Amino acid sequence: MTTSTRPLRIGVIGTHSTGKTTLLKRIEMELRGHGLTVARTGQLGKRAAAAGLPKMQHHTAQSTEWIIAQGILDEINAVAQGAEVVLIDRAAHDAIAYFEAAMAFRAETPPRTERDRLLTLASTQLPKYDLLFATVLDESMPVDTSHDYDPHFRRLVDDRVHRLLANDVIPHQRVTSDPDSQAHAVDVAVQRCLKEALVRPRPPAASPSPGRPFPGSASAPCA
Repeated sequence: MTTSTRPLRIGVIGTHSTGKTTLLKRIEMELRGHGLTVARTGQLGKRAAAAGLPKMQHHTAQSTEWIIAQGILDEINAVAQGAEVVLIDRAAHDAIAYFEAAMAFRAETPPRTERDRLLTLASTQLPKYDLLFATVLDESMPVDTSHDYDPHFRRLVDDRVHRLLANDVIPHQRVTSDPDSQAHAVDVAVQRCLKEALVRPRPPAASPSPGRPFPGSASAPCA
């Protein structure tokens, strides 16, 4: 199924174990409950690793470009399948933040032209986002330490995420670990989507065949 109407795109960025996926799952559940068709992208880091690319503090320009490009492709596929709302787990600037944090963690400096090229690629996606959420690190929250985890790197990513957003003056909403902050983010996303759904034209309902009622309508024969 394809659609000629541009779907809504809601992205989230932030360091690991700050509730990005959980937030999008909550938004997805609410939107599906209102009858909207929703697609959620994700697991870019795991998929990059499966492709033989480094991740976390080992990120390179190549792995960063792969993640941005694959994320773009995932969005295109979701739209082609007819999604009315696309929820983007790790919007493009997230990959830039991880790349810059990895460089800082390893005390390396990437060539400026390489960094600028990746940032330009990520920036091309900004006009697509109807909403962008940025999670905020709360180190008091438990994390899954079974992963390739380093607390210092996690802090570096959080710093780079919010520095990028501030430096480029990117509109976004911060989401903390506070339940009220998370509930507010869900409400903002749902209300935005429902408002857009009400004003966007919907395809006309199919006319019933002669002698056949619409599903769910009364069909008792006349006396």
